[in-house]
Amino acid sequence: MQLSAFQDGLAAALQGPGPGPGTSPPPAWLQALEAQAGFAVYRNTVLKGCVDALQASYPTVCQLVGEDWFRAAAAVYARAQPPDDGLLVSYGRSFAAFLADFGPAAGLPYLSDVARLDRCWTEAHLAADAPALDHGAWSRQPTDTWARTPLRPHPAARWRWCTEHPAYALWQCHRAGQPVDAALAWTGDGALLTRPGAAVAWRGMPRGGCVFLDACAAGLPLEDAATQALMADPALDFPHLLGSLLDAGALALPHSTPPAAPTP
Repeated sequence: MQLSAFQDGLAAALQGPGPGPGTSPPPAWLQALEAQAGFAVYRNTVLKGCVDALQASYPTVCQLVGEDWFRAAAAVYARAQPPDDGLLVSYGRSFAAFLADFGPAAGLPYLSDVARLDRCWTEAHLAADAPALDHGAWSRQPTDTWARTPLRPHPAARWRWCTEHPAYALWQCHRAGQPVDAALAWTGDGALLTRPGAAVAWRGMPRGGCVFLDACAAGLPLEDAATQALMADPALDFPHLLGSLLDAGALALPHSTPPAAPTP
């Protein structure tokens, strides 16, 4: 038997007992393995590890729905999407998309957007280190030079705009351990998460700011990225936005490590 065949069979067996309807039965060696009393314990241990990893990576979602609901949903996800990497801290990149189509979550339309912010936190935490563009470096270059320069988002910067729900307001209240304001306006909002140093930090971000960072990630020069931001949000105070991004360490020095793609 080839090692790859054994690994594939074992991985499939760990996802659940027996073949599905219309599928071929597992080979005899795998049936014998599954018949052992200890295999069910091993299968449950693997599933529990996946669920524990998801609960650690999506704490805000867990707070919103409760631990029992979350772990039941996470088990469904883990059976359908087992890990493809031994590093479980990064497991669950598609969990937000799963929640968007998960029937029991239909009454919580904001849940997948909150999950995306939890994922942004994980990605910011795991991202590569790189020097951030600060006010000092900015002031040392003429304005017309920066206008022609493509600014990169910092590798640890993650940003999201939610059009329909105050996902960031809900997320940051739970992350900070604060009660959600009963008078919270049910309108869209945005978030920026960064980690220029050792800890992940977050702040609100206007629609134009998210568009600007999208344009920077696409490689546009500062002047063109600013134009796109102002077209999307004519009321945007761009000098204030730029200062806020420099304060947050959300921009990298030109020619530094390229950023990861924004979370889908």
